[in-house]
Amino acid sequence: MKVFTTFFLLLASTWALRSPFPRSVTPGKLILVRHGESLWNANKTFTGWCDPDLSPRGRRESIHCGRLLLEKGYEIDVVYTSRLKRSIRSAWEIMQECGCIHLPVYKSWRLNERHYGAFQGKSKIDLAITLGPEAVQKFRGGLYERPPPIPASSPFYPGNERKHADLSLSELPLSESLYDSMQRSAPLYETRIKDDLRNGRNVMVVAHGNSLRGLIKMIDGIGDEDIQEVAVPTGIPIVYEFDSHFNPIENVDEKNSDLNMTGVFSGIVAKKVKGLFLEKPGLLREALQREQEWKENVPGYEVDQSLTSSSFTTISSLERSLIQLEEERNFKNNGSPATTISDQLLDTTAPSLVNGYGGRRINPCVAKLPNTIDIPTLKTPVRQDSVIVIIRHGKTSHNKLGLFTGWEDAPLADEGRDEAKAAGRLLRQHGFEFDVVYTSWLGRAIETAWLVLDELDSLWLPIIKSWRLNERMYGKLTGLSKRMVSQKHGEAQFMKWRRGFFDRPPPVTSFSSKYPGNDERYIRNLKDRRYSVRESFMRTLESGRLQFHRKLPKTESLSDCMERTLPYLTDTIIPESINQGKRVLISSSENAIRGLLMHLCEIPVDRISELEIPNGLPLIYDVNSRCIKLLDDGTGRDLMQVYNFGPATDLLFRPCTNEDGDIDEECDLTYMWPTIELPESSSYTESADPVPAVAEPVAETTPASAPVGLSYLDSL
Repeated sequence: MKVFTTFFLLLASTWALRSPFPRSVTPGKLILVRHGESLWNANKTFTGWCDPDLSPRGRRESIHCGRLLLEKGYEIDVVYTSRLKRSIRSAWEIMQECGCIHLPVYKSWRLNERHYGAFQGKSKIDLAITLGPEAVQKFRGGLYERPPPIPASSPFYPGNERKHADLSLSELPLSESLYDSMQRSAPLYETRIKDDLRNGRNVMVVAHGNSLRGLIKMIDGIGDEDIQEVAVPTGIPIVYEFDSHFNPIENVDEKNSDLNMTGVFSGIVAKKVKGLFLEKPGLLREALQREQEWKENVPGYEVDQSLTSSSFTTISSLERSLIQLEEERNFKNNGSPATTISDQLLDTTAPSLVNGYGGRRINPCVAKLPNTIDIPTLKTPVRQDSVIVIIRHGKTSHNKLGLFTGWEDAPLADEGRDEAKAAGRLLRQHGFEFDVVYTSWLGRAIETAWLVLDELDSLWLPIIKSWRLNERMYGKLTGLSKRMVSQKHGEAQFMKWRRGFFDRPPPVTSFSSKYPGNDERYIRNLKDRRYSVRESFMRTLESGRLQFHRKLPKTESLSDCMERTLPYLTDTIIPESINQGKRVLISSSENAIRGLLMHLCEIPVDRISELEIPNGLPLIYDVNSRCIKLLDDGTGRDLMQVYNFGPATDLLFRPCTNEDGDIDEECDLTYMWPTIELPESSSYTESADPVPAVAEPVAETTPASAPVGLSYLDSL
């Protein structure tokens, strides 16, 4: 092995030093997408900075956009959106369809739609009747005309929203012309998006008609008057490629000439715009219109929404067999088989078999419900103190069937999505707001965080994704049935692999499909691990060309998992968020969460494997009282009889203390009414290189509910 290592290092050194000049990097591709149709687009309402969601047609358009990108083989490295829901959700639908929700998504106010001033929230048709169609069209299409400014008393005034509370008064628009909105987006393109493209990253920008106009104007050098003729259709990707001097290359589809700009625009605009549509604008709308006509005129015709939704997932043959087996058992027995100790270990939602957790009655702190009725518009005091809310992802089909999951990217089951949504509603009822979200690179944890934020109406928040919060890597056990492993290797060995702190399951091989080093998300995006000489040498021999491969786990013990999780908590989450007074949501997997709780709750190493983490249940770590609290769900149930926390429950729910060190007998959470304050300075601690961090930096907020700093994108 030493000979191989020496040879490979010599080869790598020769390759690296063969030229005194750095290798040139081919610029990445730029993919521009206008968000799908919004609810206000559908009813012809001036939208601007208002935040309506996508319409059902808009979601279909976004999913269709993802399929177009898949069909053409485009790969995405980084995503930019505005801070408005219709842009963020469109990007989510596209990324889900492309299987890349682990990518960094940067949300910037500079990509927001043009601000239509006092027209926002008003019907275009009614305004045309009142002011005349010529006057309204002049405001809509004119380059320099601004609608009347929006008053600060308006419910649509942007200074009333947390998502824009980090902007200064000079940055908050009261009204914008088309020219103003294009000028606003220019700094983001010139300093951040261009930098990503120059470094070879493929960038997708999901934004709005006018902000995308501004980008097209800059890229193609279109004049002020001509840009008014550019209208970007919803949900159809426009792809730009660049030469080594960063000039746009005319992107021509010889087989489909009507996809070129000359088939979309006319005159001088068609000659100057170099981008390529991936589909002729209007085709999808025509298809959806025909589908609607069929629904209205053909009795019994219904669209199978499962085939049009990105939530549609496939299952393996093993999962299918186990599901069918369970259905057969339920059908034959009209119930479930007798529960064994091994079965109990596989079910973390069932209460402990031993009443009172080993004969002890555990009384955790349970915060009382402020409102007994969940009404989104009902004003609830907002939690302002620094807090960490930890939630294990909702159930996956692997969880339900008792399969080892690890780094395998099993999607949430329908039940798991319901659990995540219920967690979000519970947090909303208790007045929780967050400033930043941390999650892993695994889809089940990311989607859980997304569904929680959706219920909180906070999709604009930064979601920082790190592989260090991934589940433990189970090696060759990944994807296998736990009952099968127990039967084959014996209960004692099964328990060592599953619960032993230092015991590693058998490792996968370098070329196994279960090895994360063969997963594109880690190959393309993981940057904070050293290179493996052995893996690099093997892959160089196999491919016939020099390759550098990073060291990734082939198996992990619980100790190994914590060795990457705990430093991320202590070196990143605590100093960058908790110590800054931020309210943090962490969505992750069971063993990563065990590591976090071991540190926060000072649980001994020899007891941590006894701790069970229920799916979809928010665990509230109160930074002031240094203890875990639960939230009253209003049902009157004893939560200790509903959920199983394992034999280490007494260590998880230690008595909470007040600031003076006395026992907190009320076990409640402190609330304050929110205020909006503008910051005096801007800062953000994320790396200047967006890919390794896999973060989504936007406004970060203070304990007073106002953002304390800007994204590094927004401080331009």
